[in-house]
Amino acid sequence: MRLTRYFLPVLKETPSEAQIASHRLMLRAGMIKQAAAGIYSWLPMGFKVLRKVENIVHEEQARAGHIPIQMPVLQSADLWRESGRYDDYGEEMLRMKDRHGRDMLYTPTAEELVTDIFRAHVGSYKDLPLTLYQIQWKFRDEIRPRFGVMRGREFYMKDGYNFDLDYESAIHAYNRHMVSYLRTYERMGLQAIPMRADSGPIGGDDTHEFLVLAETGESEVFYDSAITTLEFGEREVDFDDRDACAAIVKEWTTPYARTDETHDEALFAQVPQERQRRSRGIEVGQIFYFGTKYSEPMGATVQGPDGKPVPVHMGSHGIGVSRLLGAIIEASHDDKGIIWPEGVTPFHCGIVNLKQGDEEADAASEAIYSSLKALGLDPLYDDRDERAGGKFATMDLIGLPWRITVGPRGLKNGVVELTSRRTGESEEMPPEQAVERIAQIYAPHFSSGSGVEPMANRSFHTWL
Repeated sequence: MRLTRYFLPVLKETPSEAQIASHRLMLRAGMIKQAAAGIYSWLPMGFKVLRKVENIVHEEQARAGHIPIQMPVLQSADLWRESGRYDDYGEEMLRMKDRHGRDMLYTPTAEELVTDIFRAHVGSYKDLPLTLYQIQWKFRDEIRPRFGVMRGREFYMKDGYNFDLDYESAIHAYNRHMVSYLRTYERMGLQAIPMRADSGPIGGDDTHEFLVLAETGESEVFYDSAITTLEFGEREVDFDDRDACAAIVKEWTTPYARTDETHDEALFAQVPQERQRRSRGIEVGQIFYFGTKYSEPMGATVQGPDGKPVPVHMGSHGIGVSRLLGAIIEASHDDKGIIWPEGVTPFHCGIVNLKQGDEEADAASEAIYSSLKALGLDPLYDDRDERAGGKFATMDLIGLPWRITVGPRGLKNGVVELTSRRTGESEEMPPEQAVERIAQIYAPHFSSGSGVEPMANRSFHTWL
C-alpha cells in the first residue's frame, strides 16, 4: 500500500478522553474513532489488525478440530427465560421489543442459542464430541465504558461451546481449549497466563482466565514467577490425545496463578518468597466447564449407549478479539507509539523515501516495494512529499516492526537502512539483502504452502 492512497488519519495531539496507552495510541494512529460511549468505528489500519487477530484465532480453532458457525446478534428472550438467566443477567443486557411486542436482546453471550441449535439437530452419543464456535459482535451495556476497546460496550469476541457425553470428555475439551489458547496468544506475541478465576454469570466450577500482565489491567493477580518462563514454542500437539493435552495443562496450571476473586493467601505463601508476584492483568480470554447447567433445563439430551437420554456436558470458551488489540498495545509500546509483534502487524514493513522526487531514491523505493509485494509480503510505502522527520514520526507511531529507509546518500554507496522498531537498531545493507532479510523474518509466520519464497528464487527489481 502507498501511503498517498491510504486512509490513515493520524492525530498529533492526544485526545482528552484517552486515559491509557492503548486507547491513546489507537486514536492517534488512526485505528478507531468513537461513534458513541464505548462504541467505535474501526478505521482501515485498526480493521486490518483486527482481521489479523481474527485469522489467528480461526486457524488455531481449526487446528484443534473446532467447527465455525455464525449466530445472530439478536436473540429471543424466551431462550434465556428457559435457562433461567433472563432476569439474573442484570442491566448490562440490552433488552428490546420487536414490532410484534416480542422480547428480544442484543447478544452478550450465546450459551442458550447454541444449546437450542444443538438440541434441534443432535440426538445420539455417536455424534459427540462436538465443539461449535463463532466470532461475532457482542454488546454489554457497561455503566462506565472506558479505556477504549479494553472496556467498550460493543466488542468482537470468539465464543465457543463444547458438547460431550460425560465429565471426562468435557474436561478433555476444556484442556484442548487451554492448549489451543496458549498457541493462539503466543502467535500474537503475547504471554497470556492462565489463572484460576471466578465464573461470574456464565456459571460452573472449573474456569481459567487468560491474563496479560500490564500496569493498566483491571484485575489484581497473584502468581509464581516460574510461570512466566514457560513457552509453548513449536511443539506439535495431537488434540485427540487426552494425556498429551492434560500434561500441557498441568504444566501451565501447576505454578500458582490466580485472580483476586480466587486468591488464597495460604496457598500463595507456599510459593518461594523470591518467586511471589503481585501485579495487575488484562483479561483476554476465559474457558469454563459448567456441566449440565444449560442442557438440563433446556432439554439438550442425547441417547446414550444404553438407549437412555443423557443431558450433555458443556463448556464455553471465549477470546476477546477486539480487546486483544488493546492488550497487545499495552504490552508493546513506548513513548513514540505502538510496537506491533510480527504476527499481527498491519503491514510487514515500512518503506521511507527520504527524498521523494529524487530519481534514484524513487526508483530504489519502487523496486523494494515491488519486490516485497512479489514475495507475498504487505509493505507500506511512505511516498508522501513530506519532511523526513514527519515520516519517521508516523512510522514510529503506527508501530510497524521493520522499516527500510531509502536516501540518496546511502544509495551512492549501494545501501539502504533496515531498522528494528522494537530495538531501534539499524543496519546498512544492499536493497536486495534488506528485502531478503524481511522475507526471512516473516517466513515462520506464514502457513505451509503459502510461505514467502526465498529471494534466490526471484529476481530483484532493478533500481539502477
